[in-house]
Amino acid sequence: MKGSRAGDFFAEMSWRGLVADHTPGLPEALASGRLTGYIGFDPTAASLHVGSLLPMVTLARLQRAGHRPIAIAGGGTGLIGDPSGKSAERQLLTPERVAENLAGIRGQLERFLDFSPGPTQALLLDNAEWLSRLPLMDFLRDVGKHFSVNQMIARESVKRRLASESGISFTEFSYALLQAYDFLELYDRHGCHLQLGGTDQWGNILSGADLIRRLRDGRAHGLVMPLITTAAGTKFGKTEAGAVWLDARLTSPYRFYQFWLNAADDDAVRYLRTFTFLGREEIAALEAETRTAPQERAAQRRLAEEVTRMTHGEEAVARARRVSDLLFGRDSAELEADDLLQGFGDAPSSQLAAAALAAGMPLSHLLADCGLATSRNEARRLIQSGGVYVNERRAGEDLPLRPADAIEGRVILLRKGKKQYHMVRVT
Repeated sequence: MKGSRAGDFFAEMSWRGLVADHTPGLPEALASGRLTGYIGFDPTAASLHVGSLLPMVTLARLQRAGHRPIAIAGGGTGLIGDPSGKSAERQLLTPERVAENLAGIRGQLERFLDFSPGPTQALLLDNAEWLSRLPLMDFLRDVGKHFSVNQMIARESVKRRLASESGISFTEFSYALLQAYDFLELYDRHGCHLQLGGTDQWGNILSGADLIRRLRDGRAHGLVMPLITTAAGTKFGKTEAGAVWLDARLTSPYRFYQFWLNAADDDAVRYLRTFTFLGREEIAALEAETRTAPQERAAQRRLAEEVTRMTHGEEAVARARRVSDLLFGRDSAELEADDLLQGFGDAPSSQLAAAALAAGMPLSHLLADCGLATSRNEARRLIQSGGVYVNERRAGEDLPLRPADAIEGRVILLRKGKKQYHMVRVT
C-alpha cells in the first residue's frame, strides 16, 4: 500500500495532539504498508464509558487510514486487573460476569469499526481464548524468564502500589507479563505489529515489543496517547452523577448529549480534535466562532452532535436536540411525553396515581413526597422564592396539580433550581 493513504494515520494523530510517545521507526512503518494494530478494552462493566471513546475512535482512525484494527476485549486479563492508575487492587471478576460484560461491550465497539470482510476488516477478540489455556510452567519458562523484576518494580504504577498500605499482589504484578504475551500472540496469529494505548500503558507496550524481538526476532511498534483531562485539570468523564456510560440504559442519550454540550470552551475545541472526525478547517472555524461568540456555544453543539451520533445514532441526536431546544429555548407546551421519558430516563423518578392527580395534588405535597424538598413547609418556601418549575414553567403559587398538568396525561417534569430534575410518571 505504498503511496496510499495508509501513512496518513500518524500525521493525523499528530496534528490532533494524540501522540504522546512512539517507538522509533513507527511513522515509516505506517507509511510503507498496511499494519495491523490493537488496543485492549477492560471488561469490568457491562458497558464502556466515555473514557473508552478515545481508543475506540483511534481504532476507527487506524482503519480509515487503510490499516487493520483489532479490539481486544480482555476476558483473560480482566480476571486479573491492571494495576496502572489504581491505588488499590480491584475486586476480581468471575468468568461468568466477564462473559456478560463482554457481550455488552461488543455491540458498542461495532458502532465504530467496520467488521465487513476485506483487507482492513476489524477483529474483535477475547484474550481468554489463549490465556485461559496457557500452561503455567510453559509460561514461566518461555515468557517469565525474559522479564526483570528490577525493571518491573521500577515502573511508576508498581512503585506507587508498593508504597501504599495495601501493596500489590502477585496476581496484579503479573498483569504486565500477560499483556506482553497478548502482543506476542497477536503477532503470531494475525501479524499484528502495533499496539496503542494511553501513556499509562507505555511500559507494558514496550515489554510486549521486546518479547516479540526476543522470541521471534521481529520488530513491533507502540504508540501512546496522552490521558485526557479537563481544562480545570480534573479527570475526563467524571461527573457529579458518576460515570457517563455508552449504554443508553445507563446514561440516556439526552444526558450523554448534555455532557458534551456542557464542556468548557477550551475543552470543547480540544475534544473536537480528540473525539471527532472533523477536519482541520472545520475545527478551526468552530474555534474562531467560539472565540468571537462564545455565547453561541458552536463548538459544544457540534461536539455533542458528532459524538452522540457516533455512539447512539442519528435519531438519538435529533431527539436530544429537540428536548434540549424545548427545555432551554421554547414554549414548554411543545414538550412531548416520549421525548421527556427518553431525555430524562436516568433522572430520579416516582409514580403518582392518576386518581390522586384527579383529586388535585398540591404542588408542595408532591415536592416533599418525591424528595425535592425535605418537608411541605420547605416546598412552599421554594415555590414562593421562584425556585420551582413544573414542565419548565415557573410555579408562582402552591396550587393543586390536576390531569391537565401532566404532559399527555403521562408525565410531570419537576425542577428545583437550575439542574435538579425529578420526573413524575402518572399511572
